[in-house]
Amino acid sequence: MAETRQTHDPLDVLTANQRRGLSEIFQEVRLASGWSWQLPVLLQERSWLRLMRIDLRDLNRHLPPDGREDAPELSRFRALLDQGIDPLQAQQHCWAEFGMEDCHRALRRYWDEHEGWRHGWTLSRYLELVSRYRRLIDRGETTLPLLVLAQKGSAECHRLHWVTDSTPMMRHTCA
Repeated sequence: MAETRQTHDPLDVLTANQRRGLSEIFQEVRLASGWSWQLPVLLQERSWLRLMRIDLRDLNRHLPPDGREDAPELSRFRALLDQGIDPLQAQQHCWAEFGMEDCHRALRRYWDEHEGWRHGWTLSRYLELVSRYRRLIDRGETTLPLLVLAQKGSAECHRLHWVTDSTPMMRHTCA
């Protein structure tokens, strides 16, 4: 999952109360006994200047990831293409393995997903967030994922930032 790096720091817009709350959340992570699905995730709604703290276990309810691109039929087709198999032969192989109707249904769902844009929040991005968060916590790093939510109706993607207690603004507010 590629992180979006841009010049705007999502912490710049936080109010004094939100910064104090963020300091408390960092303290909570520091005191945690290790990896847990109860670790915090931050969601920032720019249009309302709202910063929400949710448990990681609830992230998929607040932002359901779209897994249509990870359908087994499409994954197998991509794997066959990666092996150098001709696209037509790969398609025929998938039809034989999964059935023509299931392959068409998976492809239809995939294209419907692009019409009903979910701001790029896919199953693979969700799983990467969880994996990276776990690796960081297991290494003893006090880090929080901050998802800056795309504006409703826009074509932009949700942006993931990793905030540490050594982030310049946090050093300033946590001191």
